[in-house]
Amino acid sequence: MFREGLCTIIGSQADMLLVAQAANSEEATAEYRRHRPDVTLMDLRLPGCNGTDTMIAIRKEFPQARVIMLTTSDSDGEIQRAMRAGAAAYVFKNMPKNELLGVIRSVHAGKRHVPHEVAARIAEHLGDEDLTSRELQVLRLICDGYRNKEIAEHLAIAETTVNFHIKNLVDKLGAKDRTHAVTIAVKRGLIAI
Repeated sequence: MFREGLCTIIGSQADMLLVAQAANSEEATAEYRRHRPDVTLMDLRLPGCNGTDTMIAIRKEFPQARVIMLTTSDSDGEIQRAMRAGAAAYVFKNMPKNELLGVIRSVHAGKRHVPHEVAARIAEHLGDEDLTSRELQVLRLICDGYRNKEIAEHLAIAETTVNFHIKNLVDKLGAKDRTHAVTIAVKRGLIAI
C-alpha cells in the first residue's frame, strides 16, 4: 500500500517519472540494472535482505547511484550504517508528501538530505565510541545464548580475551551487564535479533 501511494504521488509530479518498482532486494537490484534511475527510494525493511545491504550491492556496481532510504526505524545504528554506505538521504515514511518530494528533488540535484529528527538521533550517540567488529561478533554470540567459554571456542580466542571484549562493549554501550548490552545494541540497531 505504501508503495502504491508513492507511485501515485510521484506520478502526479510533472518533473518526475516512475520507471520501476520492486517488492524485494532481488527485484530492486534487477530493476536498477535495467533502468538506472536518477533517484531510488529504498525501504530499509525488504523481504530477504535489508534495504541498506541492497543499496550497498547496487552502489558497488553503480557507485553514482543516489538512494533515499525510507523507513520507520529511528535506530541510530541503522541510520549510521545507511549513511556511511552512501545513502543520499534517510527519511521516515511519515514525512509529509511535499517534504518527501523536496527531498527527492534535492537528491536529484546531487545533494544529501538528513532531516533534523534523523540528525538528532545520530547526534545522541555521536561522541560514543564505535564497537569493533570483534565486539559485535561477541555481542551477537551473547544474543544467541553462548556462554563466554563457548564464545571463546567459537571465535578461537582465549576466554580472557572474550571477557575483555565483553567489558569493553558493556562500557562503550553504558550497559549494566552483558544482557543489558544486548538490549541496548538491539534497540540502537547495532545487532538484529
